[in-house]
Amino acid sequence: MSFPLFHDLKDPALFLRSLYDAAVARAQPALCLPPHLPPLPEKGRLIILGAGKAASAMAETVEAHYGPDAPLTGLVITRYGHARKTRRIETREAAHPVPDQAGLEATAGLIRLAEAATPDDLVLVLLSGGGSALLPAPVEGITLAEKQRLTKGLLASGASIADINTVRKHLSRVKGGRLAEKLRARTLTLAISDVAGDDPAIIASGPTVPDPSTLEDARRILGKHALLTPEIETALARAGETPKKGDACFANKDYRLIARPRDALAAAAKIAEEAGIAVTLLGEALEGEARDLARAHAALARAYEGATPHLFLSGGEAAVTFEPGTATGEGGPNQEYALALALALEGAPNIYALAGDTDGNDGGKGRADDPAGAFVTPDTCAKAAAAGLSPEAALAAHDSGGFFRAIGGLITPGPTFTNVNDFRAILVLPWGPHS
Repeated sequence: MSFPLFHDLKDPALFLRSLYDAAVARAQPALCLPPHLPPLPEKGRLIILGAGKAASAMAETVEAHYGPDAPLTGLVITRYGHARKTRRIETREAAHPVPDQAGLEATAGLIRLAEAATPDDLVLVLLSGGGSALLPAPVEGITLAEKQRLTKGLLASGASIADINTVRKHLSRVKGGRLAEKLRARTLTLAISDVAGDDPAIIASGPTVPDPSTLEDARRILGKHALLTPEIETALARAGETPKKGDACFANKDYRLIARPRDALAAAAKIAEEAGIAVTLLGEALEGEARDLARAHAALARAYEGATPHLFLSGGEAAVTFEPGTATGEGGPNQEYALALALALEGAPNIYALAGDTDGNDGGKGRADDPAGAFVTPDTCAKAAAAGLSPEAALAAHDSGGFFRAIGGLITPGPTFTNVNDFRAILVLPWGPHS
């Protein structure tokens, strides 16, 4: 049996990049948002509120859908560099993942719009990954500086996004259903999921849905990571519990998921299958340490023996735990996954891989050339050796970004204006790289 795609292309890495691009395209707001947009309200205004890495692109799509004469207004908050050209819906940019003053001020404006909405209005809330960090509105007793310190501590701890968002919700005036408390108008939330299990209470910390987590959960998580100070304890107690299922504030609030990680992976799988490549989905909601996932996936890839190409796909949100007091380099979970995978594959001549964040940024510093992730090829470690680099040392120092930058293995698409979390693909060929 022959596979013309591979014999003609002779570039498995390029093929893997095409799969990444297909996954990102499937979650673009221009594709997934319009089918869910409601009719305009009969009397009042259409008010757009939003936050996340895709929020501005979602607002742009809303404006195009309703046309220039529609009675709409609003404000969305997105990450620096992720703004689109919106005309009537104001786009503000702010910092992610550690909030800043711009985010604080933008959220204050969003709250004012929410509180001004009347029962005749329809509020459309547009949410996507990154919304939690981009909606900073700390409860009384928590300053922005304290919020920043706490966020950095949670990120460095390796805590899951669910645990991080549990803390965020209980220290916020908008997350965990508290935005719904401020809205008298009928509200429809449209969300692009970036979390394991697509739980609305976790996506952007669930500002318009009931919060199943509790104050005690937040205290437990903070205590586990030695972050529960007397000031935070006092603030938690003063803020009280978040609204739960059955609360009256959710009576006129609807919620729809418009794109999910599994949809993005399915788009990539379809391309591979049409090329005659068998696909194994390892899961769209995988979590855990990036290097541990990489080692497990490398074992699966190396154990595969077949006469046809095979593709292993996975998604979710890997984590990187930073050891206290250890100096670290650059790079995020996808780059660390790729580096650990390269080491575990030990130069296998027929295995290629790509790991990238679908938002186009994998723990970068906000630069235009920040990477989304990295490629792994059979000669990744050989290239490093020729450049005088130690993959083991780079992994120990969490310097996967510096490692792949030095050997030319980074993926740098720039902002993609969407986010369905990590995309990982491992391609096992039945022939060597030059067959």
